[in-house]
Amino acid sequence: MATAGQVLAQTTLRHFPDKAIRATMVVKAPPEITMDGTPMRLSPGARIRGTTNTLVLSGTLVGQPLTVNYLSDPHGQVHEVWLLTEAEAAEKRARLGSQHNYSTLGDSPR
Repeated sequence: MATAGQVLAQTTLRHFPDKAIRATMVVKAPPEITMDGTPMRLSPGARIRGTTNTLVLSGTLVGQPLTVNYLSDPHGQVHEVWLLTEAEAAEKRARLGSQHNYSTLGDSPR
């Protein structure tokens, strides 16, 4: 039997920060993860929220490809993660893309 809180959590739209990035996360061996295949780390104190906004332990997610929205801390470590429902995953959002710490002549506008 579903409680009122569970029913409300299933019907409530969650609002994610504008800067949150969409990715497929796989927890390897916490705090080691990948985001769209790119190796990353969970920050100390990282929070992973399940589809009902409850906290989820990273160790329970090992090896599962999960569609998420996430934010990184100033050091580039993943600090906030939201596991997405199918409806949330269907909404368009920016993905990580390639990152590099250099530029080339081809990067500048002509």
